[in-house]
Amino acid sequence: MENQIYKTVVIGGGAAGVFSAVKCSEYYPPGRVLLLEKSRKLLSKVKISGGGRCNVTHSCFIPAELVKNYPRGSRELRGPFTQFQPQDTIDWFQHRNVELKMESDGRMFPTTDDSQTIIDCLMDAAENVEIQIGQHVDKILSEKEGFSIHLRSGEIVKTESLIIATGSVKAGHELARSLGHTIIPPIPSLFTFNIPESPLEHLSGVSVEEAVVTLPEFKREYKGPLLITHWGFSGPAVLKLSAYCAKELFNCDYQTIMKVDWVPHISEDKLRQKIAERKQNSEKKTVSNDPIVHLPRQLWKALVQQAGIDGILRWNHLSKSQVEKLLTCLKHDPYQISGKTTYKQEFVTCGGVKLSEVNFKTMESKRVPNLYFCGEVLDIDGITGGFNFQAAWTTGWIAGSHAGGW
Repeated sequence: MENQIYKTVVIGGGAAGVFSAVKCSEYYPPGRVLLLEKSRKLLSKVKISGGGRCNVTHSCFIPAELVKNYPRGSRELRGPFTQFQPQDTIDWFQHRNVELKMESDGRMFPTTDDSQTIIDCLMDAAENVEIQIGQHVDKILSEKEGFSIHLRSGEIVKTESLIIATGSVKAGHELARSLGHTIIPPIPSLFTFNIPESPLEHLSGVSVEEAVVTLPEFKREYKGPLLITHWGFSGPAVLKLSAYCAKELFNCDYQTIMKVDWVPHISEDKLRQKIAERKQNSEKKTVSNDPIVHLPRQLWKALVQQAGIDGILRWNHLSKSQVEKLLTCLKHDPYQISGKTTYKQEFVTCGGVKLSEVNFKTMESKRVPNLYFCGEVLDIDGITGGFNFQAAWTTGWIAGSHAGGW
């Protein structure tokens, strides 16, 4: 690095950083693009994503629909997704002999089901990028001819253009702040709900294919699969709701009421009718052992018990008040959230560089010429399903293209 002035330096060796460096290196001879990474490993998040399979992207190919999966950044990403969207991601990897497959929920993984396939592909594509790991950036100075990057080792790196792709770490935000950018304080997104006094704790591992989870205080709900855990609730319905209400939940210290509609496909009136018919036609059957809806049997029994209905009570002995309690447990089941648990496979935060300070046609700073941002250093986050990686590929591709003089 000594005495060399690089065309572009990328700070951050995650998905967005590596992808931007690869794209930028297409415009220059080998060694003119430098990537600096603080840790001793590149692409560590790619390695663990999707349980080690890497959820590369999602099969949503219409930009107007794709942006709906981003609680923060949806408006800003509309244009970028017309430049580089999931189909472009698929084509990029396919061109490098990596095939992706689509699962039933739209998530896309390498056919090998191994994240190392994606890592190897990215590293092969980065053959013309000079990579330095274990390099801690202390400060960056904006100068007339570009930037001076001061490393903790004492070295100073000169570059004409700079891409910051440091993810959600505080050090990266401080570098952006030192260059004149506003930082939206980062807070967790994509987490599960803790229910310390949950009466369903003994059903850990039981799931339903479709439920509606509501946070009444914030007037927000989400429909999807719901998983009961030993600490509370997880699954796509909860994770997506946590993302959209990340700031509200942070502000209330993760203390609020959630309600579950266990059978959203059946109206309350239809349930009343089913109960009335069962009371009339099933005199000898107990409520606990004769479910009227399609739910896991142990969950049905637990909900009947929550309604205060004895396990040996027969349908024809069910009182009006017990009917109302059972309906509440099926359609408006309340639980007290008291905390959160990080969803380890998809650790995401919201917050970062203020989006209005970035030109999303180029990913260039509006405040500092030749400074670019990509990935989670920005105040952008998506729900689970490959959307966060797609934002990384898209913003990385655009930043690399324009830093490379496209």
